[in-house]
Amino acid sequence: MEFIDIILHLDQHIPTWIAFFGPWLYVILFLIIFAETGLVVTPFLPGDSLLFALGAFTTVENGLNLWLLLISLTIAGILGDTVNYHIGKTLGVKVFESQSRFFKKEYLYQTQSFYEKWGPFTIVAARFAPIVRTFAPFVAGIGGMNYRKFVVYNVVGAILWVFLFILAGHFFGNLPIVKRNFHIVIFGVIGVSLIPMVWPWISSRVQRAR
Repeated sequence: MEFIDIILHLDQHIPTWIAFFGPWLYVILFLIIFAETGLVVTPFLPGDSLLFALGAFTTVENGLNLWLLLISLTIAGILGDTVNYHIGKTLGVKVFESQSRFFKKEYLYQTQSFYEKWGPFTIVAARFAPIVRTFAPFVAGIGGMNYRKFVVYNVVGAILWVFLFILAGHFFGNLPIVKRNFHIVIFGVIGVSLIPMVWPWISSRVQRAR
């Protein structure tokens, strides 16, 4: 519950982090984005909502540096997917055989359905879908996706993802209506990011009904 409270009230916690950690906060944020995209055991870490909230604090006094966030977190996203690809290529499907609380086969199936719909572009599209974002490069490694092609989509996806959400927070995060309803906006960001993951399931249900 405390973790959920932090996610929904990032606007209250980030100023405390800035004051407490100082410049080291950029390192911590780098590690969070790297882990959220690069380690299949941490799909629960905040991604879209965190980027939006960080963008909002690039326009306040003694806030965060916009370009430092854009560049460092884009690099973190690229490195995260790269590491995840090589983990998938090395370990393969063996990690899912134990059916642990982290390596659930349904996550793998969700990501595989993403690939069926989007093809290689999944590496870009999955950036905007929690959980799938973490497993997409892993599955790409398992499937032996051409590495050069993977790198291109990886870089494009990281740039689009980080720049879109941080700049959205930068330009809209401090509007009075957003500041008054920040937790609702965060709910909205999370909800929108879930659409690419939920839509294939809804589509399949509609097709079955027909």
